[in-house]
Amino acid sequence: MLNNSDTTTPPPQIIQIPPQVPQQRLSFSVPIKAQVSSFPNTTTVAAQTARRVFKILFYLHLFLVAALVTFLTIYGLVSDSHTHHFHPKKWYPPLLASTACAGIVGFTWQWITASHSTRVVRLVFWLSPLLTCAMGIMFVCIGTAVSLAVGVIALVCALVQSLYFCWVNPRFEYATKILSVSVAFPPNRTQGLTLYSILIGILYCCFLLAGIGGARAIENRTQLAEFFIFLILLSLGWTMQFLKNAMYVTISRVKYMHFAGGVDMDTRVAVCDTIKHLTGSVSMGSILVPVIVLFRGFARTTSLVGGDTDEFMFSCVSCYMGVASLLVVRGNRWGFVHVGVYNKGFVQASCDTWEMFIRVGLEQLIDLDLTGAFCFLSGVGTGAICSLVSGIWSIVMHKSYATEVSIYAFLIGYFMCRLAIAWVQACVSAYYVAYAENPQSTQFDSTIPIRLEQLNRSQALQIFRANNLS
Repeated sequence: MLNNSDTTTPPPQIIQIPPQVPQQRLSFSVPIKAQVSSFPNTTTVAAQTARRVFKILFYLHLFLVAALVTFLTIYGLVSDSHTHHFHPKKWYPPLLASTACAGIVGFTWQWITASHSTRVVRLVFWLSPLLTCAMGIMFVCIGTAVSLAVGVIALVCALVQSLYFCWVNPRFEYATKILSVSVAFPPNRTQGLTLYSILIGILYCCFLLAGIGGARAIENRTQLAEFFIFLILLSLGWTMQFLKNAMYVTISRVKYMHFAGGVDMDTRVAVCDTIKHLTGSVSMGSILVPVIVLFRGFARTTSLVGGDTDEFMFSCVSCYMGVASLLVVRGNRWGFVHVGVYNKGFVQASCDTWEMFIRVGLEQLIDLDLTGAFCFLSGVGTGAICSLVSGIWSIVMHKSYATEVSIYAFLIGYFMCRLAIAWVQACVSAYYVAYAENPQSTQFDSTIPIRLEQLNRSQALQIFRANNLS
């Protein structure tokens, strides 16, 4: 999940650093205003078909979920008025409060990230384990069997985050530099677009919470209540991922134009193009990327635990890592940049971007990048805050609701924060992709070349030590 394990990188290879040859490029000091959309169409027939299919599926899923939530809300609350099995006045307020808290914390954190980019990386690696540990203690204090299991998992995750913090500590300096240089000049209207996205996310989460409450109200009448809740949670994940990635595609396109040619594109034009042309690609990527990231995390965990302890385990690990490598090439978050810039299909964009990284020698640098871990831990920390808010409220008001309410609040807080800081991750991705397409451009500073030199020296030292030991 954190996507930054050093032990799973391929055998050391010397990275070729392209020479920094000055070229005739547009200067940042004299930007060009790109107000009119000139969207290219480089999508293949197969990609266009897949885009249409996923676009239809996404909108159809929204319609069906809206119908399901409306039915559950009305039927559940009406039927519960006779049985009084469910207490909406004690179930809804903690979740609604935690949803509002998620929006406030998410918007505040992205503002802090933009204003104090030199401090936030180390800060989030400190706060996330502490907040996760506090959340785990709260679950343990609830006292039920389910809450104890969730609490133990949270405490283990807090320990893992702490160990990971110690492991990646040498990378913080570079991660801070690349984040600072990427978000130094945010696109125009970024804060407004982020605020609108958060408000849409809050409204959608509140709407789905109404459906979950309705399903809870009829759980004594049907055995499908838990299945309905599961479907609603799947919709929550897909839709919030879609909103995040739509923001990702929009901002990465604007920042790419800025990095690649000094063009200041109007963010409103990019938003309209994303909604009009890229809904299918974004919805497809919103499914593929989380699944691939989870599988890659499983493969890396298996590699760390199993290693080469025996021949059978080693063959399984090699198979998992090989499949994970193939999947990452065909579905990665860096592909969203080419989706927005070149109007490509998601799979084609992912392949082209990853091949470009390999061609210019950035694969290992991308693999060790901490931006994904930063965003993930930011979401975990925000989710933990929301879980504490709703959990403590429920413990005081109605303890039997505390466990499920806290879990729902954590999920909402996580997705809301990822939505709020999507533009930050998009800026970093646009910087990497623009650099990979033209490493000789004088518009980039020495941040990446210096890091490549450091990796080269480290690999050379490892090879030297290995030769001496042999």
